[in-house]
Amino acid sequence: MTKHRVLSGVDCLEPVEKQLRGRRVGLMTNPTGVTHAMESTIDLFHRRFNLTALFGVEHGIRGDAQAGDEVGNTVDAATGVPVFSTYGVHREYTPEKLDAFDVLVFDMQDVGARFYTYLYSLANAMKACAKAGKAVVVLDRVNPLGGLVRQGTVIEEKFGSFVGNYALPTRYALTVGEYARYVKDYLHLDLDLTVVPLTGWKREMYLDDTDLPWVAPSPNCYDLATAVCYIGTCIFEGTNISEGRGTTQPFQLIGAPFLQAERLEKAMNEKGLPGLYFRQAYFRPTFSKHEGTPCEGVQMHVIDRDAADPFAGGLYLLEEILRQAGDKVEFLRWGENPVHSIDKLLGTDAFRTGRMTAAEVIAKGREDIAVFCEKVRAFELYA
Repeated sequence: MTKHRVLSGVDCLEPVEKQLRGRRVGLMTNPTGVTHAMESTIDLFHRRFNLTALFGVEHGIRGDAQAGDEVGNTVDAATGVPVFSTYGVHREYTPEKLDAFDVLVFDMQDVGARFYTYLYSLANAMKACAKAGKAVVVLDRVNPLGGLVRQGTVIEEKFGSFVGNYALPTRYALTVGEYARYVKDYLHLDLDLTVVPLTGWKREMYLDDTDLPWVAPSPNCYDLATAVCYIGTCIFEGTNISEGRGTTQPFQLIGAPFLQAERLEKAMNEKGLPGLYFRQAYFRPTFSKHEGTPCEGVQMHVIDRDAADPFAGGLYLLEEILRQAGDKVEFLRWGENPVHSIDKLLGTDAFRTGRMTAAEVIAKGREDIAVFCEKVRAFELYA
């Protein structure tokens, strides 16, 4: 298959050279921030500009922190540049952070799912820079899941959190630059925002349609197949059912010690969900939920991604698990938060409380997404 040549914003810096030259530059990035030639954006900016501050998000500047791990302030060993955390207890932009730069550059690959905290780290930075009168430059990158298909729910405002906000669908089909334009309008920010666009990308392209490499955006998203499944199976993070962390196939393997793999496989495949196949699976997580304990469940295979709705697959799977082992399934809360985690992830409590079935949640989501598509068209940059 011919791969389309695509250049990310970091490869097309000419429009912002004058804006960045001679100014103190802050850079929010992680291991996905690389040029087409695979040079780190950190190294490139350290060489070409006055890089005075780095800003780390979940998983850290170098990607060495697991999900939810604390990311603290430090110094980047390779460049000697101070690193300020924008995750966990460090989300607030203190005077020290804002005084460290004149213009903030964002260069990070998102995964195409509303749950990723990088989206909200960017939004927080935009809000802080708007108040401080500082410019933001977003170096655009492809949405690895393409820019046409939107799936899931549109999050209700009262369930907005750092894993979902701003009336986004679960699968939102925007590049990070388009998202920034949308959020600027959504939050009515008086912000000097520049998006350096991609070249060569069209909305129908998944990442593997391009010549861009897959650089894992987080430690548990190893490949594009994982990212596709993640749209539907991330909701299991809000339960006591393993989402496959601690295995080589997180977000594809779903299971628990109290499930029966063969029974679950049969029930799921009888639903005839287009483009999806559920294969009975047995695994023992090396960390996270049910660490060291044999689990039974299924692996969700996306056999036709053009036909598949992975969000529907994940929600129907949870509904079937509740049908088979409901008395053993627990809905979790993270920390002291009174809101159930699954409500944050789904963007609604209608499913957990039984007010809506999986089919009803999916149907309402499609109606809400149609409205979102109309609203967001003005912020799209690519055909």
